[in-house]
Amino acid sequence: MLEYRYRTIKPSDFHSHFSEMADPPKNLWIAGDIPPKDYKMLCVVGARSYSAYGHEVCTSLINGLEGYPICIVSGLALGIDTIAHEAALEASLPTVAFPGSGLEQKVLYPVRNRGLAERIIENKGCLISEFPPDLAAQEWTFPKRNRLMAGCADLVLIIEGGQRSGTNITARLALDYNRTIGAVPGSIFSPLSYTPHELLREGAFPITSSHDILNLLNIAEHSDTPSTTSLMIEDPP
Repeated sequence: MLEYRYRTIKPSDFHSHFSEMADPPKNLWIAGDIPPKDYKMLCVVGARSYSAYGHEVCTSLINGLEGYPICIVSGLALGIDTIAHEAALEASLPTVAFPGSGLEQKVLYPVRNRGLAERIIENKGCLISEFPPDLAAQEWTFPKRNRLMAGCADLVLIIEGGQRSGTNITARLALDYNRTIGAVPGSIFSPLSYTPHELLREGAFPITSSHDILNLLNIAEHSDTPSTTSLMIEDPP
């Protein structure tokens, strides 16, 4: 087991976006490495009980960002959060996890992802929390941490979410903070499509490829690499 250390930092040491929030954190606890200042922060959120489609979408989109100055932000939760962190590690992108607990290993939530948390730190990512290190996760801690994920983001990407889900809470916070929001269209028959489709009706950008993400982040595509991953299926010849 990796015995990681944590320390306190000022919110501005992590990202200037926090100063734009109406309720910014006063101090933060961090374990691991702060991502480079010139990296764009892509917050990826979605359902805990995700579909096979959601899994494939999340993995494909993040894999298509390999080699670009992007940091993947998520909440270390089970479901799409876990998939986003795992995909970032696979694509050699730094990833930041905001757990709904303090950072001490004995309280870090969820227990099942403590090994993932260690791998994030080992691969130049970090864990961040505004809660005291020994604070266990509670019902009120999750919405509070969601605001930090939305607050630090350059782009919030929604990949599935029900009507009363944490995904919906994060999306609404992102709207309050005037963050750019992208949403992946889903099946009209799936309740997990509620949040992305509602956001698309309200003006969120449809995300069908990694190119869409790069475009919204104002990152030029590499001329010497293949086209970024698309979710669209070409018509047969």
